[in-house]
Amino acid sequence: MSTMPQTQYANSKDELIARLIPFLQEVKDMTAGIETEQWLNEKYGLESELYQELARLITLGVKEGWAADIEVAGPRYRRSLVVAPSAETFFFSATAVLLDSTDNAQHNPEGSFRADFHFHPYGEINLVVPVSAGAALAGPNGWCDGGWTAPAPGSRHFPEVKGGAVISLTFLPAGRIAFGKMPA
Repeated sequence: MSTMPQTQYANSKDELIARLIPFLQEVKDMTAGIETEQWLNEKYGLESELYQELARLITLGVKEGWAADIEVAGPRYRRSLVVAPSAETFFFSATAVLLDSTDNAQHNPEGSFRADFHFHPYGEINLVVPVSAGAALAGPNGWCDGGWTAPAPGSRHFPEVKGGAVISLTFLPAGRIAFGKMPA
């Protein structure tokens, strides 16, 4: 029997937010990019307690309907703001995104599904959680089938998934993301 006290949360969303705060405190002064992505995957990779807990909670949030519950382009592309930037979150926002390449009609290589083009004035950090076995999210270092990606400040891309469904828990410094037309 454990002698460690167990914290009680009102719901899984409150538990997720409570788990995010120490992580955000740790990364608040880092700049997204290749080095940060490598550090995240080494320290908080698939086997780490932090990755497993955040993955469990954001997946539960999607199932419970409070995360990635707003359809952007039908049920295969959904997102929602989990937490707005505030002093408590060290001015990061957290957004849940569900992307599913299953049976899409985009005719991309490898049957991938591409979401809305956007850019990151201050970069982003993504916790990548495959929902389908073999699903992967495109990151700056190639396909990520679980773990972390960290596109650098000024990066721009179409979020892209292949092999099924992926949930991305996206952390944005100052909540900054810019959607718009792809430059010529």
